[in-house]
Amino acid sequence: MDVLQISIAAMPFLLSLASRTGKAIAPCLLTSICTVLLGAEPHRAVMAWCVGMLIAAVGCANGFARAELASGRSSRSGQI
Repeated sequence: MDVLQISIAAMPFLLSLASRTGKAIAPCLLTSICTVLLGAEPHRAVMAWCVGMLIAAVGCANGFARAELASGRSSRSGQI
């Protein structure tokens, strides 16, 4: 695998680092490692990558929603 493929495989882990909670980091790291290890079998690598991206996206959305609620700037506070 070249550097571009490894950086794409690491995207779930890097995205999980942006989440405000640490709950998604370990599963996303595991899926990124599995993606690199399964690089010779593209269909399996894509499945591992998609699962990692899904976990990371949910973790980021949850982390950003919690941060927004904690700061008192809810988008559903009745303002139009």
